[in-house]
Amino acid sequence: MTSPSSPEQPASDSAVLEAVALGIPSALSDLGHLVRIPGIAWPAFDQTQLERSAEAVAELARGTGVFDEVRVLRAHVDDTDELGQPAVLATRAARGGKPTILLYAHHDVQPPGSDELWDTPPFEPTVREGRLYGRGAADDKAGIMAHIAALRAVAEVVGDDLELGVALFIEGEEEYGSRSFARFLRDNAEALRADAIVVADSGNLDSHTPGLTVSLRGNARFTLRIRTLEHASHSGMFGGAVPDAMMAAVTLLATLWDTDGSVAVEGMTARAGETPAYTEKTLREETGLLAGASPIGRDDILGRIWNKPSITITGIDATSVAQASNTLLPEVSVVVSARVAPGQDAKDAYAAIEAHLRAHAPFGAELTFSDVDLGDGFLVDTDGWAVELTRGAMADGYGADPADLGVGGSIPFIADLVREFPGAQILVTGVEDPHSRAHSPNESLHLETFRNAVRTEALLLSRMNARATAS
Repeated sequence: MTSPSSPEQPASDSAVLEAVALGIPSALSDLGHLVRIPGIAWPAFDQTQLERSAEAVAELARGTGVFDEVRVLRAHVDDTDELGQPAVLATRAARGGKPTILLYAHHDVQPPGSDELWDTPPFEPTVREGRLYGRGAADDKAGIMAHIAALRAVAEVVGDDLELGVALFIEGEEEYGSRSFARFLRDNAEALRADAIVVADSGNLDSHTPGLTVSLRGNARFTLRIRTLEHASHSGMFGGAVPDAMMAAVTLLATLWDTDGSVAVEGMTARAGETPAYTEKTLREETGLLAGASPIGRDDILGRIWNKPSITITGIDATSVAQASNTLLPEVSVVVSARVAPGQDAKDAYAAIEAHLRAHAPFGAELTFSDVDLGDGFLVDTDGWAVELTRGAMADGYGADPADLGVGGSIPFIADLVREFPGAQILVTGVEDPHSRAHSPNESLHLETFRNAVRTEALLLSRMNARATAS
């Protein structure tokens, strides 16, 4: 790839910001239209909605007038004949030796969960108190519209002088594990190749302070079946002599944590790293932690979230309360979701957890591991020219100096981007703030944060367009 040298005269920042301001109402209207499409990649949901969502995004991309070609494509899931979900790929070749930027977001969303937990219908966008509520309003349809709105503004101001290469990649299955992502990259490597990649799927320090995500935890997720009996038995007849699977499960899973809630698995590592000030009061406000409940772990709070491992039981198959009877359960299955500290290989972390569970299985319980899903964490090289340019655009777009953030969540496909495009600078940004409640009921987008995110990206694109490149 080429590297930018000295900047040329950029388009007026004030003209770009004025174009952004004029375009925000239509961007929010388009975002509302996207939120109304319940595009969920999980097989239990109507998959034609994902096709609707992809076509809607493709039409928005065409409407910018920026791209030479806009396509809706699918790739095979690796090692299978199964096709992944529809993605949008729009491309514009660089002109005049300018760099190329790849803009990523995803149009699929999490399932809404129970409608009763939402204050307003999940797929009916609703504005109240400066926030837009709806599933996908923040994660990640706002990311799509940040790209579209920024491109509209820059195209309007720069016009025929827009020589920056742009690729827009809007994935359709991020919430379902990005199963065809790696294959999609290989199939479309030349179209996606870029000097810088903006992944608009993260968040900010708060609703007023922009964040550049410089570290992400990895993930290790699997299903564990715990079995102690060949068949169910009467709890009155044999309870006290025979270990049921629930007893074994509770006993076993409790060994994963120390008494303060820290992970107690030998072989799972932590990373040393500085974190900004963050109080328990803020943690309680952002998470809804009950007044009588205490935080878990030790050392500084953000360090626990950004730099240390965590283990959560996110699902369980057992008899429901409504169907409970006096029975010794023969087996119980749970979903174990671990977050892996940046810098540790997810395979090593998973191996450590499996070894721990096998070593601590009580009463000779039979353990079966399945549906293993692994993703490595990510550490950003912050010395590149694109990082510097992004920080400057954030400072001017938000009116506040950006913070370097770690994120406790995972974006496993970034490892695929690094592997396929090792020369690209990866910029992980986002429109979420700590109150967005992504993946939860009442997900929402802070409208002022969205406006500032669009301002930032438009400035970044305009300033990249003004940079010359040298071989």
